[in-house]
Amino acid sequence: MRKYLKLIYQDPKETFYQELNKCLENNTKKFIITVNPETLMMSESDKELEKIILNKENCLVPDGISIVKACKKIGKYIKERITGIEISEYLLKIANEKGYSLYLFGAKEEVIEQLVIKIKKEYPNITLLGYQNGYVENKEKVMKKIVSMKPDICLIAMGIPMQEKLINKYFKNAKKGIYIGVGGSFDVLSGIKKRAPKLFIKLNLEWLYRIIKEPRRLKRFWNNNIKFLFKIRNKE
Repeated sequence: MRKYLKLIYQDPKETFYQELNKCLENNTKKFIITVNPETLMMSESDKELEKIILNKENCLVPDGISIVKACKKIGKYIKERITGIEISEYLLKIANEKGYSLYLFGAKEEVIEQLVIKIKKEYPNITLLGYQNGYVENKEKVMKKIVSMKPDICLIAMGIPMQEKLINKYFKNAKKGIYIGVGGSFDVLSGIKKRAPKLFIKLNLEWLYRIIKEPRRLKRFWNNNIKFLFKIRNKE
């Protein structure tokens, strides 16, 4: 687990956002992976995902508070979480300000359609190159199309590890752009689901809010977050 944690992005959120700006301004490319305990637990048994996580050219950001605490145990001090939903919101904001292009891939059809409506209304200056729900049969064909269109920003919402594996397979062919897997963020960005109240976010209890709203997440939380904490504690 230590080998993964050593690669987690350490600088403050604002510094990270500045790096995103430079990437967009210079037409370079970046593959962002939002890391939580589930990501790392999967990496231990999924060799393809592990290879992606260990690729130092990719950018691993600390999405969960458990990751921040685990890094502290190995002497790596991270000031704050950088979540997928916050990165997405920032990218939409900067894209609207500067007219960058965007492609959306993932989630259910009704979710992505609602998100497109919201983007056209609230971020009218974004050049929306296209969008596709995540249930299309030939996802690789869509990914090839996206890369050929050279978007400045590509948000892919399919959940781990599918989104990371899909991006990884075609990212080498991308000439530019920020590619990031954002899991269930389209549900929140579209307004179909609400993000946790600010107090939960401030106290790093967003995970608790999700479980309260969706109790079926409890088993998943146990299998990943709790087991991750035991694993870290046992290796102190």
